[in-house]
This record gives sequence, structure tokens and C-alpha cells, in this order.
Amino acid sequence: MNYLLITSIFTGVIILVFTFIAIYQKNMVAAIISTGAVGLFASLMYLVLAAPDVAMTEAAIGSGLSTFIFFYVLNRIRSTDKKKSDSVKNDQL
Repeated sequence: MNYLLITSIFTGVIILVFTFIAIYQKNMVAAIISTGAVGLFASLMYLVLAAPDVAMTEAAIGSGLSTFIFFYVLNRIRSTDKKKSDSVKNDQL
């Protein structure tokens, strides 16, 4: 069997595993990290398929920038929720 075929199948299975983890994970941080891992392994798949320009773009945007934006939004949501809960506590006093 060709090593490219084995690498492609292995990478595809890993992508599917991380996809299911991202979908069914209750912890948002773990879901975001697994989404970034999907992008990272997708870039590896593009590299195996001889598309290095697409692989670099997927690694930069799919893994890096998207993961950063997800964490930024998660942080903003948590800080907004904390401010709302603090204001509700102050209103109850």
C-alpha cells in the first residue's frame, strides 16, 4: 500500500475523531481546541495532497486565527455574563 494513502486515511480518521469531540464536548475550551486541531490536520491533509499553498492558508486561518477568535469571543461572553450577574446581585441588595 502506498504511504500517501495510509497517511490520508489516518489523517481523515483523526479529523473525524476531533470533529466528533468538537460537536459533543460540553466543555467549550476543549471544543475550541479540537476545532483548531481539525484545521491543523486538514492542513496536513492538503500538504499530503500536494497543495502547500492551501495547507499554509488552512494552518494560518483554520487553526490559528479561527481558534484565536473563538477564544476571544468566549472570553467576551464570560466577562459579559459576569458583569450581568454582578449587577443582578447589586440590584438585589
